[in-house]
Amino acid sequence: MNPYLLIQKYYTPGTELYRVLVTHSEQVRDLALEVAKKHPELEADKEFIAEAAMLHDIGIFLCDAPRIFCHGNHQYIEHGYLGADLLRKEGLDRHALVCERHTGTGISLDKIREHDLPLPHRDMLPVTIEEQIICYADKFFSKTALNSKHDPEKIRMMLSRHGQEHVAVFEAWHSRFSY
Repeated sequence: MNPYLLIQKYYTPGTELYRVLVTHSEQVRDLALEVAKKHPELEADKEFIAEAAMLHDIGIFLCDAPRIFCHGNHQYIEHGYLGADLLRKEGLDRHALVCERHTGTGISLDKIREHDLPLPHRDMLPVTIEEQIICYADKFFSKTALNSKHDPEKIRMMLSRHGQEHVAVFEAWHSRFSY
């Protein structure tokens, strides 16, 4: 499966939005593959990681996020499950789970209910090692600052705004996946 062909089904090459999505996704893919290669004991599926990392944000165009050239009708927090819906329609159920579960360090059903988030009522937490590696790698890169990589301290600070449990998940991943 060529993720670029699927991206081009929903995004127009040459546009700023395409550039943002592809650049960010390539950064996430490259770091996720680096983690997988440095940790063969994890037995992560590298081919799947390469594909799913490229597609993890495919739903952003459906959201209203003008800073990254998105002018859809949904809130940005919805991009994960929206992208998952697109990938399920393409027959990519496993890839869809990465989309759905990569926001922050994942979003639990309890958090969705507690904060009345506009998300389907189900746990959206990374489960497989591949989902966890991609979610971890995603924390290092922003779509608004494409030429920079966050250091772990900045990631901790950003995650702490959503609760210390997210910082704890990141810390566990950082200990396990550090490269």
